[in-house]
Amino acid sequence: MMHANEARVEWNPGKKHWQVVIHVGAEVIRRQCAKTPRDADDAALRELAVRTARDEGYELDAGRVSIAS
Repeated sequence: MMHANEARVEWNPGKKHWQVVIHVGAEVIRRQCAKTPRDADDAALRELAVRTARDEGYELDAGRVSIAS
């Protein structure tokens, strides 16, 4: 499995849900996460990013995840 450089979890106000933005070198992968509640805590959002990266075929260290609300 390839390693992702980093990821960011951010609230998308237009669509009213969280999205995960994964960076792998110059590639950027955006995934919408409509089922995650707006008030999810940081630990849940980091796990969401790690799980989303894994679903895309990448390993991601939770310490490389930033959260922007």
